[in-house]
Amino acid sequence: METMQATVFHGVNDIRVESVPKPHAGPGEAVIKITATTICGTDLHIVRGEYPVKPGLIIGHEPVGVIEELGAGVTGYQIGDRVLVGAITPCGQCRACLSGQHSQCGHGFGCEAIGGWRFGNTINGAQAEYLLVPSAQANLAKIPDAVTDEQVVLLADIASTGFGGAESGGIKIGDAVVVFAQGPIGLCATVGAKLMGATLIIAVDGDERRLAMARKMGADVALNFNECNVVEEVLKLTGGGVDVAIEALGTQPTFESCLRCLRPGGTLSSLGVYSGKLQIPYEAFAAGLGDHRIVTTLCPGGKERMRRLINVVQSGRFDPTMLLTHRFSLADIKQGYEVFGQRAEGVLKVLITP
Repeated sequence: METMQATVFHGVNDIRVESVPKPHAGPGEAVIKITATTICGTDLHIVRGEYPVKPGLIIGHEPVGVIEELGAGVTGYQIGDRVLVGAITPCGQCRACLSGQHSQCGHGFGCEAIGGWRFGNTINGAQAEYLLVPSAQANLAKIPDAVTDEQVVLLADIASTGFGGAESGGIKIGDAVVVFAQGPIGLCATVGAKLMGATLIIAVDGDERRLAMARKMGADVALNFNECNVVEEVLKLTGGGVDVAIEALGTQPTFESCLRCLRPGGTLSSLGVYSGKLQIPYEAFAAGLGDHRIVTTLCPGGKERMRRLINVVQSGRFDPTMLLTHRFSLADIKQGYEVFGQRAEGVLKVLITP
């Protein structure tokens, strides 16, 4: 039996790099040899037991690689093509996909599971030497020769999600926007707000290094919540509230602060994954009379989404490599988890190479 090295979840705070069977492509599938992947905040939630997955699952969900095998029915690709695959893999055929809700894909089984099929969450993931890609025809995005692996690896999840938060929020030219939390997804939401035409972008965080990065990524104002009353400052800066507030952390306080920063008729665009009970204070929600809109976004996937994001990078409008602050081999991935989990050394994103 052919084997490969992979990062396997065995239980809370128990991941191991070990030998597992190498996957092979069935009909409609592909296998890619991983050349670059990452550690994401969702991976930390899994390892800490905050997001349940089955023991024995290979984790990781931001894959770049080279096609190793193609199953029957996959056309337009060749062995050796460099490809990017989104974190969520829509089939392109189910009700959700045909309705444009690719992140909620049920993979043709007649019902949708919340969150669709996601690498390292519901199916084996990318922190490994090889990755099996389902519905390959809908999910393999070719990478142009002029673009490096490092330029596209973050498009699979955090850029797609962060930009998606700006898109779902319906940002228009001239809008005022606040983005709560400037981790990697929040930083991408800040970039997304700029790309969408916002003319006042307010970044909020408690880490000065992350606020400095937010300024580089397009924020006009950076507020440290340890040093000011953020809601009061936002209301003052905007003359009554932002058009769109983006919540990029997934906590009750940030969600509530977003509501309090909105003008009447404004939109709260939520990117957070919440655990426990989420409450909406009646006064922050104007008792339901403020014509506010609350929308959520899960990482948009599929090859067309990845193609468009690659275009954004290739055009020079977005440089995701600024977010890659640390690099580790697959063999040393546990050290990468320690650095990332402790937010040590100013870490933003960790690149993993097999």
